Amino acid sequence: MKSINPIVHGTRQPIIPPVKKETKQVVSTTFNDTLKTISVSSEALTISKHAAQRLNERGIHIHENEWNLIGQKLSEAKSKGVTDSLVVLKDAALVASAKNNTIITAMNREEASTHIFTNINGTILMDH
Repeated sequence: MKSINPIVHGTRQPIIPPVKKETKQVVSTTFNDTLKTISVSSEALTISKHAAQRLNERGIHIHENEWNLIGQKLSEAKSKGVTDSLVVLKDAALVASAKNNTIITAMNREEASTHIFTNINGTILMDH
């Protein structure tokens, strides 16, 4: 079979411009920076609608620094295999999912003293 030269026979091949190489800016992060970022985001607590309602109804006020400490302790508990925890504070008790970093429900200490807590596999005492 005889090859046909496209220029001689009137058909033209499109000219494809050369591909420009894009320069990517490489952002260098250290392992510690990445770990801190993950740690900060994993400590962010979510308060369920039910828990927010209970906190409001029962007049339970928890300061921001306490919330931060609760988040840290839940992350620590999660690293030890805890999935659901009872968090005992000076004036309140919270049931929290360490797996999801979510506060599930809340009650004052008097109310908590008459309850039996089930389906938890860890307790965090912060009542000092």
